[in-house]
Amino acid sequence: MSARRRPSPVQWIGYAFGRKLPDDLRDWVREDLTGRNAYVRHLVRGMVPFIPIFVIFMLFPGPWWLRAQMVALGLVLGLIYSAAYMKQNRAHRLEKHGLDPDLKPARQQAEDDRARTEYERLYRSGS
Repeated sequence: MSARRRPSPVQWIGYAFGRKLPDDLRDWVREDLTGRNAYVRHLVRGMVPFIPIFVIFMLFPGPWWLRAQMVALGLVLGLIYSAAYMKQNRAHRLEKHGLDPDLKPARQQAEDDRARTEYERLYRSGS
């Protein structure tokens, strides 16, 4: 039996709401949280729980533009909070799925490695 490569749509929605995925999707979770475009995926995933609220806003009485502005304000606030807590959220999800909570996105890890190498080149060579 081969390991599944992606969660089903229902599993992904549960994952967006904070549920743990089955262990056979652990590699997918690692890639989702640390792979290419992890930041964009995090922001999109963070907006999924707000969709029911946005739908309710659009059902309020009043002009459509006012309802649309309510949704826009909610979207902006949701994105700000999602971006502000991105690192903590990633660590929590990684730990929940049995992965190292200190894993970083590949680009960030490469940048940290370059900075460490440069630091060692500058300051360790003189001692």
